[in-house]
Amino acid sequence: MMAIVAPPATAADYAGPYLAARLATTQNDYAAARAYYDRLLLATPEDRNVQEGALVTHIALDDQDQVAALTKIMLAEKPPSQIAALTGLAEAAKADDFAGGLAILDQGGDGGELVSGLFRAWALVGEGQMAEAGKAFDTLGATQGLAGFAAYHKALSLAMVGDYEGAEKIFSGNMAQVLHGTRRSILAHVQILSQLERDEDALKLLDDAFGPGLDPELAGVRASLAKGEAVPFTIVRTASEGVAETFFTVAQALNAEGPTAMALVHARLALLVRPDFGDAVLLTAAILEGQEQYDLAIAAYAQVKPDSPVYPATELGRAEALVAADRGDEAIEVLEKLAQAHPDLGSVWLALGDNYRRAERYADAVTAYDKAIALIGEPGPRDWFVYFARGISEHKSDQWDKAERDFREALTLSPDQPSVLNYLGYSYVERRQDLDEALDMIKRAVAARPDAGYIIDSLGWAYYMLGRYDDAVTEMEKAVALEPTEPLLNDHLGDVYWAVGRKREAEFQWHRALSLGPGEDLDMDRVRRKLEVGLDAVLREEGAPALHPVHAAD
Repeated sequence: MMAIVAPPATAADYAGPYLAARLATTQNDYAAARAYYDRLLLATPEDRNVQEGALVTHIALDDQDQVAALTKIMLAEKPPSQIAALTGLAEAAKADDFAGGLAILDQGGDGGELVSGLFRAWALVGEGQMAEAGKAFDTLGATQGLAGFAAYHKALSLAMVGDYEGAEKIFSGNMAQVLHGTRRSILAHVQILSQLERDEDALKLLDDAFGPGLDPELAGVRASLAKGEAVPFTIVRTASEGVAETFFTVAQALNAEGPTAMALVHARLALLVRPDFGDAVLLTAAILEGQEQYDLAIAAYAQVKPDSPVYPATELGRAEALVAADRGDEAIEVLEKLAQAHPDLGSVWLALGDNYRRAERYADAVTAYDKAIALIGEPGPRDWFVYFARGISEHKSDQWDKAERDFREALTLSPDQPSVLNYLGYSYVERRQDLDEALDMIKRAVAARPDAGYIIDSLGWAYYMLGRYDDAVTEMEKAVALEPTEPLLNDHLGDVYWAVGRKREAEFQWHRALSLGPGEDLDMDRVRRKLEVGLDAVLREEGAPALHPVHAAD
């Protein structure tokens, strides 16, 4: 009996899986892409396109063992691909093998002009050749568009070896504005000034750049400066960390154009070299959130240990990612634990209050906002939101007097906030209270946000409550045109159509509201009742004022 032998696979047999892998990568579905690429690697292990795609997905998913194994294979090819060279440089820096990294570059490997140039300079720093390293930074800086990057890293290298005067000269030189473009670069300069015993200058830089709302890490730095304590230079402590900073710098630049796979690759490689790099964790997670890869973002945030200065920031980020992943209860648990560990952080109580409010736990939200406000001290314009948020929670808890007081405080702090003007104005309309002032507030909100359908809806509703039905129709139609899938707006448009006698159109809008609902503040049963007996009968049942007699139904 003859054996049946399958025909050999052809390129066409792999085209489908390869295209599927590429598509999954462009959609940021790295797990699906990895599965396709790994199967393709078994079938076509020497295909460079497959190798490159597989390496990108393994880096994106932080599969470090697979990354190391695949990089070793790909570096044997001459010249290696750019992604292999990048990963090889990261692996070399992780091992403090600067000679090995330079060999990759000298043998034709190319990690891109910026990464390759900065790696070469940092490798020379690692080998103790500071003069040659300085020349390498300067050579890179002569390249169009790269001067700022080169100057920043040269300054970090000088500070790393204790030449704070040289580093400060760069930071305060003709590229000062460029070199103060990020939180991290400003912190580097602050640390350098502290090492030079220029605490007043460091404090001024910190205050001018960030104002009073400092995160925990910066607050700690400021407290040390205020007490005259030296702040250590920790931005880059070794040449390997300089390479990690290189990948982080490029990741930031790429992410400024959008959360791409290559931005993620560079951020992951920064962490490969320096696992405790808190800012790189924050950037990695932010990129993943931008790609809607929330589970991966949550896992990235969770890498940071509680003793890290960026731990509160990463836990706040993890909570936001959990909310985005529809895991709101877990987000609240994260924030409750963080509030217990850091009860003096107003940002944590504010986030906890927001999450309680989102979960309709309004009494808990008010308590959390109380604690956030107690930590403010003297409130300023930037604090309007916490009063606004507490006011909403109080309103939802049937504490109108307290809510109104908080809304007024929010407007005192920031008089032209359209969200507050709209909410308070709309609330007055609903309560049939201070209608002239309510109309003025809502008009101001519309002027500030003319494309916000929900605010224009408030204006239409105010006209409706004032009996100005024709004006109400005009504004409601604008609102629904801007936000056609918002159920409450469609319900309101139905009411104003009914008020002007356009009953069939009113019933259509109510049916549409039901099909789009449920929605926030939409009473579905009330909409159904309007369809059964009409708006006039519903108003009579509720004991509410009747429609204006000119337009009321017979």
